[in-house]
Amino acid sequence: MSVELRHLRYFVAVAEQSSFGRAAQRLHIAQQSLSQQIATLERLLGVRLFDRDSRGTRLTAAGSAFLPSAREILHRVEVAIADVRRVAGTLDLAFLESTANYMLPPVVRAVRERFPSATLTTHNVPIAELVAGLREGRYDAAFTRPPAVPDLRTRVLVSEPVCIAVPDGHPLAARESVRLADLSGENWVLTPRTSWPPWHEKYDRDFAAAGFEPRVVQRAAGVPNLLGLVAAGVGVTWLAQSARSIRRGGVTFVPLAGEVAQTVVAWLPGHDNPLLPGLLELADDLARTLDLTTWG
Repeated sequence: MSVELRHLRYFVAVAEQSSFGRAAQRLHIAQQSLSQQIATLERLLGVRLFDRDSRGTRLTAAGSAFLPSAREILHRVEVAIADVRRVAGTLDLAFLESTANYMLPPVVRAVRERFPSATLTTHNVPIAELVAGLREGRYDAAFTRPPAVPDLRTRVLVSEPVCIAVPDGHPLAARESVRLADLSGENWVLTPRTSWPPWHEKYDRDFAAAGFEPRVVQRAAGVPNLLGLVAAGVGVTWLAQSARSIRRGGVTFVPLAGEVAQTVVAWLPGHDNPLLPGLLELADDLARTLDLTTWG
């Protein structure tokens, strides 16, 4: 195993924050995972990079010597990526797993029509990877649910109802709509809390406002897995209405009164790709002219 760019990014984040906890929040990863990655880096280098005691986290002499080089390597990678994109005319687009089924086809078709000479690469990824890729310059833009982080810019492309997914034949399946409080006695299946903490913090606020804490009986990553568990009768979940295109049988979608889900195009301010402004204009055009949620 060798030192990887992610090790350098994690090291620089801890050095700049002087705290594993604050660095983990900045990187949106679990503190335990961050500590393990730093320990791996120290093992690969054969030196201790940080001292931790009651006064906080401080760079060792070896860590202080390593920090400028780590920053320079990360900067040079960013410059190299930007240079390649300027010369070749490339677009790297990420699609959140739960939006790719309806967003990817019209976006890819429109990009190929508007930028016929550009090299287009698409990635179907979970939210944590999507945000990390935008921040690191690996993705030029992403089509996703609002990531709820302050350093990324977003434009809303689609707003659609939020639904409760229940097994066919469930007592609530015949309702025209439900309130979240109506689900207080149900078993729930949700994504892991570590999948994206900003979203789960919002979920906690929504459940608290409805007056209950959900009884989560199973967690699963990805919309298809959640819908499979609902169809099996394990519990209920909440999803955007467009998720109906992912699974046709065994699940009934009931609108959740007053709730909407947004799909946005997200990008990092200052990201250096000359095709990015045109891509954002293209995304706006699609949002004005197409019902994007019908493309699944």
